Amino acid sequence: MELAQLDRQGPRNTATIRVLVVDDHHTFADLLAIALETEAGFECVGTAAGAAAALEIAVRTRPDIVVMDIDLGPDSGLAAARRIRDVLPETVVVVVSAHCDPSWVAQAAQAGASAFAAKSGSLKEMVAVLRSAENGSMLVGPTLFTPAPQPATQRRTQVDNLTARELDVLVLMGKGAAPSEIARVLGITVNTCRGYVKAVHTKLAVRSQLEAVLKAQRLGLITTSDDR
Repeated sequence: MELAQLDRQGPRNTATIRVLVVDDHHTFADLLAIALETEAGFECVGTAAGAAAALEIAVRTRPDIVVMDIDLGPDSGLAAARRIRDVLPETVVVVVSAHCDPSWVAQAAQAGASAFAAKSGSLKEMVAVLRSAENGSMLVGPTLFTPAPQPATQRRTQVDNLTARELDVLVLMGKGAAPSEIARVLGITVNTCRGYVKAVHTKLAVRSQLEAVLKAQRLGLITTSDDR
């Protein structure tokens, strides 16, 4: 199987890329689904937290791409990917994971996946992978091979720079809340809330709510609300 380079791949020849997101971390799945809906040419057909639900939704909606996490609680995402590819051979599987060991790429390829993206990568990278992935090759997002952990002093600076109110907003962002909902919970206006969200993005050096939540989790600023 060919190992493809992201910058050598062209756009997919489809007007709308229909995506199913499978991840037992509900916040990640929901935020990725929301983020994709704001990207031109994407439609999220649903989210699933386990293998059985993923297969049922995939058969019913026949997505162009299934974004599949490796770990699905008690289920194996790679086994689920293999099952989906058996039933829907035209569907492209893109594996996403917090595991950044390249050995997982080979395992994903053996399961029938056509791309591998690290969760620590940017939304821009994720979108690029989804646009370029196609059956018959293994596309790997560059973050997998170029992790750039921040020095402890820089991480500490980012934590210290966030105000108490910005941390309140960040915690609610981590629960998947939209600005209107955050504003209601905190008793502030939506415009004020959007200002806090923008400040959080700037201080964490991110460009989307999904990236903000993932980075905040890595920095230990918030915990997920997925243990439910």
